[in-house]
Amino acid sequence: MRKFLLFIGGLVALVVLLANLGPMVLLGLSVWLLYIIFKKFVKTDSVAAKIGWVIVALIILSIGISNVFSVIGVAAAVALYYIVKNWNKEDNDPVVHVVEDDDPFTNFERQWADLNN
Repeated sequence: MRKFLLFIGGLVALVVLLANLGPMVLLGLSVWLLYIIFKKFVKTDSVAAKIGWVIVALIILSIGISNVFSVIGVAAAVALYYIVKNWNKEDNDPVVHVVEDDDPFTNFERQWADLNN
């Protein structure tokens, strides 16, 4: 049952990731371009050039803001990572813990399981 739920969760996360892949690329590209524009803005001494870089930065910023919903795709990628990471994880929490002791009170669960078999 655990693997089935992980599979369904992974499938949903993969679909959300693929649906938001384009906006994620545009958001990353706009952040990178804003960084480049900021570096160019700091290096220039001319007021006209600074105004031009600000105008270009505002255009790129509007593209980035319009793709901010792609953060859902990033969350889906993180969820998909954790699902893949936990796929082969074994549940080593047995109901019956075997204790190598002859005390009947500490081994009650083991003795009860032996009686039921």
